[in-house]
Amino acid sequence: MTAETNLPKRRLMLLRHAKSAWPDGVADHDRPLSERGLKAAPRMGAYIASEGLMPDLALVSTSRRTQQTWRRIKRELPASIEQRDLDDLYEAPAARLAALLHAMDPSVRTLLLIGHNPGFHDLALGLVGSGDREIRTRLDEKFPTGALVVIDFEAHFWDDVRPRSGVLERFVVPRSLR
Repeated sequence: MTAETNLPKRRLMLLRHAKSAWPDGVADHDRPLSERGLKAAPRMGAYIASEGLMPDLALVSTSRRTQQTWRRIKRELPASIEQRDLDDLYEAPAARLAALLHAMDPSVRTLLLIGHNPGFHDLALGLVGSGDREIRTRLDEKFPTGALVVIDFEAHFWDDVRPRSGVLERFVVPRSLR
């Protein structure tokens, strides 16, 4: 066994907020989930639980739609999952998300980020280096609302995560969970 195969895994889960509404006169940060989003978020939570995709830490954008998404997802998960709300996740570009990732405490092995596009899509595309080609093709095309991307890394520390070093473990969209 080589030293590389002994590296501990890090898992990044990127969850885009569920489908939001566009009410007149409401600032973008304050937009709520739509009826479709309100139904999709618990389904994604049930999927995460049934697949054993438990994060050590959930970092959640402070926007209303991401907070609502997380509240509906976490109902399906153990109460012990730590949550931190971060203004820096709101509409963050991929470079800011990568910097946040690199600064993550090494005690966090599985990290869930709940936020927004285009930053999440750009980050996922930049980090994935291998994985199922069909899944990658679907991810290349679109990162829809409510979708979950799971990327695994062979890395001792989050700071060791480099572009195209991740393995695309899965890409799940809400409509596939009906």
